[in-house]
Amino acid sequence: MTVPATPTPAAPTPTAPKPRPVPTPTSQPFWDALRDERICMQRCDACNGWVHYPRTRCSHCLSDRLSWHELGGTGTIYTFSVARQPTTAAFLDETPQVIAVVELDDGPRVTTTIIGIDADDVQVGQRVQAVFDHGDDGITLLRFAPA
Repeated sequence: MTVPATPTPAAPTPTAPKPRPVPTPTSQPFWDALRDERICMQRCDACNGWVHYPRTRCSHCLSDRLSWHELGGTGTIYTFSVARQPTTAAFLDETPQVIAVVELDDGPRVTTTIIGIDADDVQVGQRVQAVFDHGDDGITLLRFAPA
C-alpha cells in the first residue's frame, strides 16, 4: 500500500494589514515632520521638559505651554528587546523585530524599531540614525539603523 506524501504546510501569510498610526490634531505636526524627513517634538515652555508622544499638556508639569522643536536624527540605543515571534501574522515579514528605546542626542527618548542590522548584533549604547519609512498611506514611521 502506498502512503500519500504529507503535504508541506505553506508558510503563513499576513492575513490583515499592519496597524498604522492615526494622526490626531495634536499629533499631526509630528507626522507631518516625519513625512518631510524631519523629527519634531514638543518641548514645554514652562519647565523645558521634552514631551513625546504629542499631547496637549506637559507630562512633567501639566503646563499647556508646549511648542514644537526640530531635533537631529542621531542617538544611542538605551534599551531593546528582540521579538522572535510575530505578535500577529501581519508582522511575519519583520521577524525577528528589534524594538528599542533610542535616546536622541537632543535628549528625548523614543520607542522605535531598529532595522538594517542582524538582531543578534544590536547592543545597548550603539549609535543609530533616523530612517524615515514612508508608507503607501501617507504615514511615515520613524525607525533607526546603525550610524
